[in-house]
Amino acid sequence: MHSHSMNDWSHQHVFLGTGHERNEWRTWAVVGLTATMMVIEIVGGTVFGSMALLADGWHMSTHAGALSIAALAYGYARRHAGDSRFTFGTGKLSDLAGFTSAVILAIIALAIGYESTTRLFLPVTIRFEEAIPIAVVGLGINLLSAWLLGGDHANHGLAHRDNHGKPDPHDHERHSHGHHDHNMRAAYWHVMADALTSVLAIIGLLGAGLWGWTWLDPVMGIVGAVVIAHWSYGLIHDAGAVLLDAAPNSSLTDAIHKILEAGDDRIADLHVWRLAPGHHGAIVSLVSDAPAPVQTYKARLASIEGLSHVTVEVHRCVSAH
Repeated sequence: MHSHSMNDWSHQHVFLGTGHERNEWRTWAVVGLTATMMVIEIVGGTVFGSMALLADGWHMSTHAGALSIAALAYGYARRHAGDSRFTFGTGKLSDLAGFTSAVILAIIALAIGYESTTRLFLPVTIRFEEAIPIAVVGLGINLLSAWLLGGDHANHGLAHRDNHGKPDPHDHERHSHGHHDHNMRAAYWHVMADALTSVLAIIGLLGAGLWGWTWLDPVMGIVGAVVIAHWSYGLIHDAGAVLLDAAPNSSLTDAIHKILEAGDDRIADLHVWRLAPGHHGAIVSLVSDAPAPVQTYKARLASIEGLSHVTVEVHRCVSAH
């Protein structure tokens, strides 16, 4: 007679990041703010002839769409978290939405760069006294949106790189369970990109209005395009790596090796990947002269925070004679 039922061995695959629902409603709040300011800036930039202001408005229009994708992704992941069709849950929707938003950021950068370069050689008349107040209001809306989303998300994924732009090998030691939410991070950088273009619009308008530097307005648009392209590259790189099941970092795999190979057991094959913000999965194949029960190895790995789904197979080592 079996002493355990199937329920003792089965488990849920609900892997959602910390604060998932809170992030969802905060993102929807920012969508509303962004859409409102988008209309104001596009109308104002068109009427008053400011490329920098128009760039900010166009920027916000695409951001409103990208932020809506982020909010919808949160909602879908929450509603379908227990759906068995998703083998490892819906946690990666965060990374998929973040990747999509990053691509939109890159397209925005190209559009702003192209239009600003055109305006640099074919300048238009700018009504500075009307355009500057609108840019200032836009900056205020952007800063409010950034506050709603939470500035801590800015550091995730970008601050954790070494001096050569590669993922920091010690990232796991500082943030051992990879809490960074690429969806929220993308939403935050969309808002910060809006804030940047607002600041650059104000600088360009003031320079052109006070000293007659009409070239400064489109130049600020080009500067904004370069910075935004840099941000989008970081997002595409990090979110894309998760979607391709890249190993999160070397320190996580090193920790697994250290725990499981403390005795005579040796790891023959190891796969580690991210399931969702704060959740990782691992498949381990062990070879041992005296194998212990599978649950023994799983119990050892339980000390690694954020290792949420572990599959272990054990093979007895047979010496050749």
